[in-house]
Amino acid sequence: MLDLELLRSFVSVVDARGFTRAGERVHRTQSTVSQQIRRLEVDVGQPLLIRSGKDVSLTEAGERLLSYARRLLALAEEARDVVSRPDNEGAIRLGVPEDFAAFRLAKLLAAFSRSQPRVRLDVRTDQSTQLRRDLERGELDLALFKRAAGETGGIAVWPERVHWVTSKNHPRDTTSGSVPLIGFPPGCLYRAGAIHALESAGRSWHMAYTSSNLSGIQAAIAAGMGLSILAEIAIQADHRVLTAKDGFAPIDKTEVALVAAPHASPATLRLAERLAEFCETVQSRAA
Repeated sequence: MLDLELLRSFVSVVDARGFTRAGERVHRTQSTVSQQIRRLEVDVGQPLLIRSGKDVSLTEAGERLLSYARRLLALAEEARDVVSRPDNEGAIRLGVPEDFAAFRLAKLLAAFSRSQPRVRLDVRTDQSTQLRRDLERGELDLALFKRAAGETGGIAVWPERVHWVTSKNHPRDTTSGSVPLIGFPPGCLYRAGAIHALESAGRSWHMAYTSSNLSGIQAAIAAGMGLSILAEIAIQADHRVLTAKDGFAPIDKTEVALVAAPHASPATLRLAERLAEFCETVQSRAA
């Protein structure tokens, strides 16, 4: 049986037209390559190269062996790739905030799963603070989450447009008294921002409705149960945006960050590219 390492050195000598340059290609010294060629010639029982100073040329036997050597090396590389390739590329644990999950993101993820049948997708929606914590703990491979504007780190970052909203058909009188708030449970970036903005303005407030899902919050706003802060993509036709003229100044700026865990797999990075394109489209439409 022919030694693949000897064949690799033989092909390298032919392609480089010399032992020194061939040694550089296969990371061997010139003397080592010369020894390997002599061993190969002993194995086949024929001289393979004609040495003339620093140059080499093929003998008739060398010409016949060369094509076989290239085919054997290519076949060995193909076999190594097939055997080492796993049956699947593992799982991608993805975390996304609910407003993005509800905004056509499910279609993107379903399409990705169909195009990557060897990848198992594990998607979880949660508050951004929890998603960020889970990513840092190594419990997620990729996360899309909201954070204060200006932070560093991440594959891609987009500025987020958020607004105070109330019901279009059943607006609440917020000129006096305690402001009724609608929001996610404690820990939500928007909830914290709303409370901070009201307290900074010297306004009293109370939680009128708390929901762990976006649809519940959207419905409570439309019904006129109170005010909330929503990302622009989550504002519905039966909501009305409040401005500084209504006594509600813009809150602190936020951004959407796409962050991958250290040493993310190639499959995870492929999904990250799809998500980045999606977010870019969403932000450009909202502009």
